[in-house]
Amino acid sequence: MRRGLAALALVLASPCPAQRAAPATSSAAASPADLYGPLFAAVQMRRLFPDGKTFADAVPRRAPAAILADYRRGDRRGDWRDDAKLRAFVLANFALPADAATPASATGPRLPLARHIAELWPRLTRPALAPPPGASALALPRAYVVPGGRFRELYYWDSYFTMMGLVADGRRDLLESTLDDFVSLVERYGHVPNGARTYYLSRSQPPFLYLMADLSDRRDPAVQARRLRALIREHAFWIAERSVTMPDGSVLQRYGDARRTPRDESYREDVETARDAPDKPRLWNDLRAGAESGWDYSSRWLADGRTLATIETGNVVPVDLNALLWGLERAIARRAGAAGDAAAARRFAAAADARARSVERWLWSDAEGRYGDWDLARRRVRSGITAAAAYPAFVGLGAPGRWRRNADAMGTALMAPGGLRTTNVATGQQWDRPNGWAPLQWVGIVSLTRAGRPDLARAVATRFLATAEREYRRSGKLLEKYDVEESRPGGGGEYPTQDGFGWTNGVLRAIQVHYGPGGTSPPEPSVGPQ
Repeated sequence: MRRGLAALALVLASPCPAQRAAPATSSAAASPADLYGPLFAAVQMRRLFPDGKTFADAVPRRAPAAILADYRRGDRRGDWRDDAKLRAFVLANFALPADAATPASATGPRLPLARHIAELWPRLTRPALAPPPGASALALPRAYVVPGGRFRELYYWDSYFTMMGLVADGRRDLLESTLDDFVSLVERYGHVPNGARTYYLSRSQPPFLYLMADLSDRRDPAVQARRLRALIREHAFWIAERSVTMPDGSVLQRYGDARRTPRDESYREDVETARDAPDKPRLWNDLRAGAESGWDYSSRWLADGRTLATIETGNVVPVDLNALLWGLERAIARRAGAAGDAAAARRFAAAADARARSVERWLWSDAEGRYGDWDLARRRVRSGITAAAAYPAFVGLGAPGRWRRNADAMGTALMAPGGLRTTNVATGQQWDRPNGWAPLQWVGIVSLTRAGRPDLARAVATRFLATAEREYRRSGKLLEKYDVEESRPGGGGEYPTQDGFGWTNGVLRAIQVHYGPGGTSPPEPSVGPQ
C-alpha cells in the first residue's frame, strides 16, 4: 500500500553525490511588492497603468529604500491623493518597460509562414542580462528567447515549445544558450521559476527541463553532468514542496506556491477576486498555484467549474504534472545510468515505477475512458475531460489500451474545426473553451500518435496550422492563443491576446516539419542521449 511513498522517500533520503553538493533552495529575493510596500499597492490598486505587469517590471532610478522613504513622507503630507501626482512620482523614480509589440509581417503579400517565423527569432532574442539593483529581472548568463508582447522575460514551459522551432530553423545556438540559462536558475534558486523575475521565484511551471535537455545534441561530459545535477535538484523541489498523499499512501504532486499574497503582476486583479472571500490568503495561494500550472486560469481549478473566486488549485492532483514528473524520473534514471551512477539510476527508476502505479490507479477514470485530475476533497477524478488528459501518452506513461480509449474520448469531446480545445467548458477564462493553445496542440498530436490514432493527430495538426495561417494572412501576426471553434484570435483572461509568439512559432514549425511536404512522422519527444 505504501510502495509509492517509500520509493519517493528513498530518493530524498539517499541523495546521490550531485544532490549532496547542491546548496539549499533559495527563493528569498525581494519582489517589487516586498521592496515598495504601500507605494506598490497604491500604484496597482489605483491602476495607474492599464497592465499590472508594467510597474512590476519597472527599473528603479535610485535606491529602493530612498524611493520608499520619499513616498512615505509625501503620503503623510497627502501628496499622493491625486493620481497625476502619484504617476509623476513614479515616472521620476522608475524607468518603465517599453511596450514594444512584435512587428507584424508587412502589409500586402505575406512572407511564407516559415520565413516569417525565422525572421522573428532575432526579434525575440535578448542578450545576457545583469539587471541593476532593485529591478525585478533575474540575471541570465547567456542569450535567450522571450515569448513576445508583455512577456519580456524568459519563461519556463513556453521555452520547450519555442525550442522545437529553434531546432527546425537551425538555431541550436539559441537552444543551447537558453538551456544554459535554465540550468543557471536551478543552480541559484533550487528550481526553475515561472519566469525570470523576482516575483516569479515562489513558484515554478510544468517541468519540461528534461525534455529541453533531450533536444540538445551536446555530448560534453561536463555539460551532461551539470544538467543531470540540475534535473535532480528540480525533482527534489517538487518532492519537497508539492507532495500530497493519495488514499493508498502513495505520493503524488500538485501545483502550489510559497506565498499567500496577491501576485505582483496581477495585484489588483487578485485583490478584487478575493474581495468577498472568507480566507483571502488561501485564495491568493490557489491563484498563484494556478499560475504555476501554466493554465491561468481554467475550469480545472474551480470548485463550481465556472467562477474564478471558487478557485481551489491546491485541492487538485493534476495529471499533466505527474506525467511530466514520471518523465523526469525516467530521464534522471537514464542519465544517471549513462554517467555510471547505478545506485541513482535504480532509485529514480523505482520512483518512476511507483508514480506510474499511482497515476494509473488514481488519475484514470475507467467509466469515462480518460485520464484526469484527482479531487482530494471529494476523493474522485474531477469531472470533464481536458487537454491535460493527453499527457500520459505524450510522455509514454501507461498502456496502449488506455491511451487508445483516452484518444477516442479526446477526439469526441475536444476536437474543434480549428484544432484541439483546451476544455469543453466556456467560462471566459483563457484556458477554457473555445481557446486552443499551441503547446497543448503539440502534446495532443504526440499523444494521439502514440495512441494509434494518427488520423486524429493529423487533424489536430492541419486544423491548427490552418487557423494560425488564416490569422497570419489577415493581420500578419502569430498569437499566443486562438479560438479554435471560430478560427480567430483567442480571448478571455486577465490581459489582451499577445502576439509574437514564441511557443506558437515553435509548434507551427514542428507541425510543418512533420506534416508539410516531405514531412517526417510520427512525431515523438526525443529520448535524449543514451
